[in-house]
Amino acid sequence: MASSMTGLTCLAGRQLKASMMKSCVALPGAFNGLCGRLVAKHGFEGAYISGAAVTASAGCPDNGILTLDHFTRVIREVSLASGLPLLCDADTGFGEAEMVTRTVHEYCSAGAAGFHIEDQVFPKRCGHLDGKELISARDMCLKVERARTASDKLGGDFIVCARTDAKGVVGFDEAVKRAEQYCQAGADMIFPEGLFTEQEFIDFAEAMRKCPGPAPGGGPFMLANMTEFGKTPYIPVSKFGSWGYHTVIFPVTTLRSAMGAADEVLEVIKREGSAETMLSKMQSRKNLYRTLGYTPGVEYNFPNSITDPAFVAEPTGEKAKPVSETHT
Repeated sequence: MASSMTGLTCLAGRQLKASMMKSCVALPGAFNGLCGRLVAKHGFEGAYISGAAVTASAGCPDNGILTLDHFTRVIREVSLASGLPLLCDADTGFGEAEMVTRTVHEYCSAGAAGFHIEDQVFPKRCGHLDGKELISARDMCLKVERARTASDKLGGDFIVCARTDAKGVVGFDEAVKRAEQYCQAGADMIFPEGLFTEQEFIDFAEAMRKCPGPAPGGGPFMLANMTEFGKTPYIPVSKFGSWGYHTVIFPVTTLRSAMGAADEVLEVIKREGSAETMLSKMQSRKNLYRTLGYTPGVEYNFPNSITDPAFVAEPTGEKAKPVSETHT
């Protein structure tokens, strides 16, 4: 990652594209640096920065209220901690076409492999809610064109993903038509949001293979959203891969799991005045420190990304004070 816009390239985008050329890549959501470390620890080839998770972490709804600077701060934090290529939500692009250009540069500088922008009217809504409104396909194409130009100026590896929410607003056929136009405008990945059935996913991917794009077998790379409590049935990554999808995001899964556990332990503390009965469900101090690559008494070298070949889970030294399994 370069230190300025001058000479900036997107190595993370090149890395994620290479992975997608070989198989369908699962991208769990990482809403902060520690979560990013856990994603890397479990061997995933990349992670996803969800607008819904970023905004919820800030105590706000997913309606586009947070700024570009807020998003890039989270991207940079997760990138440095995990060392993984990150596909990142950019909502509606933080403005019109001019802002889309800036967003590409800012996201790339922060460590993103690429972003997706959507064809909703601002303020936007979660893709699995009703009542969404769309901008014109022409206006969306202008945004995609700006993103494509900005990516090309960075070497072309920054992934430009166009998300269409048209299925839930004007129907499947119009969603396909819009996605075709976005490919022509320069998108190298398509994200059909809010599909209802397995057959819709199959048909959408089949239609996209006729479009220009870099994916193996023709067409753009295809993204599927495996969110919980939405309109899409629960489908495994392997099945998406067999249908021609190249990546599957799990945008809010880790946040929902963490907040569900936090809600539970807070209820226990309020009721019992102690969290002792919840210890077995907690990440121990030793496991936390191993994830951080930290040993008390040993110098910590920032950023110490967990995917760095030099990463050591339990650094040693003369002044090291190892933490036992029973020391929580």
